[in-house]
Amino acid sequence: MPLTAEQQAEIDALRAAPRQTLRAVSEGMEAHLYKAHQVLDHGFVRVIDYMGDDAAITQAARVSYGRGTKSVQNDEGLIRYLMRHWHSTPFEMCEVKFHVKLPVFVARQWIRHRTANVNEYSARYSILDREFYIPERDALAAQSTVNNQGRGDVLYGEEAARVLDWLKTDSARAYDHYEEMLSQDGQQGLARELARMNLPANIYTQWYWKIDLHNLFHFLRLRADAHAQFEIRVYAEAMCEIVKDWVPFAYNAFEDYRMGGVTLSAKALDCVKRMLNREEVTQETSGMSKGEWREFERLFSIP
Repeated sequence: MPLTAEQQAEIDALRAAPRQTLRAVSEGMEAHLYKAHQVLDHGFVRVIDYMGDDAAITQAARVSYGRGTKSVQNDEGLIRYLMRHWHSTPFEMCEVKFHVKLPVFVARQWIRHRTANVNEYSARYSILDREFYIPERDALAAQSTVNNQGRGDVLYGEEAARVLDWLKTDSARAYDHYEEMLSQDGQQGLARELARMNLPANIYTQWYWKIDLHNLFHFLRLRADAHAQFEIRVYAEAMCEIVKDWVPFAYNAFEDYRMGGVTLSAKALDCVKRMLNREEVTQETSGMSKGEWREFERLFSIP
């Protein structure tokens, strides 16, 4: 189960004891506070704390730019201006702290985003639970033949069954040996910091992850993208739903300019201008490489 009985009891107790505050409050985020959003088979994402809202972003921008914002008539318009022109510090005024339960191999990919504060569950001091990520059948896929870090066709039939059996059997065997190494029956028991090294990368870990909104948007732009690995993408998608309720103006601007928008190189922009002038443009006359040209064509292809 994603949450232990103790964790659920803690969440219920916290949500049952609201307190008055003079700090800025986001009603949308208050609805998410402490609640666990299930991800994968045993994972979750939940908000432990947050600071700021849409108003904090515009407040910081107006302090910074003073009269320069008077031409912007409302907070939403100002936030869209800031996002459109790649301003970052106003978005750094908002912060959020997540409690995340995730497989170790996802955590190792996630930790490459070095713009957050992280405190992870320590297997040196505590014993890890017998919980492993076992993919659903439709998540089992062969190696892509065109992308060295992606998936190809989904496995099926006996091959899929064999892989699932290996994953379950190997995970169970590794954890059995982990418990045996920790056991003090007839011996002193191996140190926890050593016994853990035998555990597979699909075992679950947990951490607190605190990040400002500017860097969170960067994380979500990469990890909620359709090309991101499925196992980290589902976490990013769950976080998107939370952020959407926390800072709706900022999230809408992010979705429009970052998730749904594109950035063109000077050469690509020149090609667009030439095409609007009804000039014929080819890869040879564009000045772009073959890879750049393929990506450029995909941007303007009609499904």
